[in-house]
Amino acid sequence: MKDDIWKRDEIQSPCVKLCVVHPEERICVGCYRSIDEISTWSRLTHEARAAIMAELPARAPRLQKRRGGRAARLNG
Repeated sequence: MKDDIWKRDEIQSPCVKLCVVHPEERICVGCYRSIDEISTWSRLTHEARAAIMAELPARAPRLQKRRGGRAARLNG
């Protein structure tokens, strides 16, 4: 049962491999974490990861605001 050694009760990374940092919000457009959260993720405690995971859904709307594009030109 060597495989049991490698199973951990850890919160997985929310990374969805869409790693682009929004220039204004300074959070990843894929997982909504900050650069600091991403870079320290592997060293964070279970509790710290859980706290970040709980905050992520509230960050999503920050990236959905559009300030321009086609709609702005048509309505402007």
